[in-house]
This record gives sequence, C-alpha cells and structure tokens, in this order.
Amino acid sequence: MSDLPLTAYKVLTAEQMTALETDGSFAGAPVDLADGYIHLSTADQLTETVDKHFAGQSDLHVAAVDLGSFGASLKWEESRGGQLFPHLYGGPLLLETVIAYGPLTRDETGKVALPVAG
Repeated sequence: MSDLPLTAYKVLTAEQMTALETDGSFAGAPVDLADGYIHLSTADQLTETVDKHFAGQSDLHVAAVDLGSFGASLKWEESRGGQLFPHLYGGPLLLETVIAYGPLTRDETGKVALPVAG
C-alpha cells in the first residue's frame, strides 16, 4: 500500500479557471507546457508552491484533483528539496477529474485553505 496521497492540487489564475470550467479541460500553464507535464502539489506542498511560484498574484484559484483518474500518466518525481511531486503527463487536466475548486484563500496561520466540495 502506498503512502502517496490520492488528491493533489493545481493553482490556476482566474483566466485558467474560467477556461477549465468553460472548455472542460486545461492544457496547462506556460510552465507546464514548457516542461511537458502539468505541475501538481500535495496538500502539504501547496502553500510553499503558492508562495514560491505565485507570490504577489491575486485572483488565484485552487483545484483539488483526483489522482486515481490518471493511471500511468501520473508520475511522482523528485523536485524541490527532494520532495516527490505529482506530475500529469500526456494530456490536459480534465474538469471531470476535479473534485473541488474555489478561490485561493488562507487560514489564520497563512496556510492555503483546501477547496471543499459542495
């Protein structure tokens, strides 16, 4: 049995979130397209990802993604500080794999709050 989480998170700009909702898929942010996969973060990695890669940006959104939907196209790869990050290869992020999403907010400690499905 794996200790890897079954849910990961994608940070999206308002424009990207609208595209995901409207088109039902998201091909990736410029960094995703350049790297050849969609970058995702675990719940434990999310705040650091936002602080490092989205500092100073507003109107961001967080999408919770069901990792069980991807099979072999999901790879866990070592990145920042030796941590394993989930990377989605070979295709867009489909809205049907998103289990919750909403505007990026933080709790009283500054940690990014996870979206809750309604």
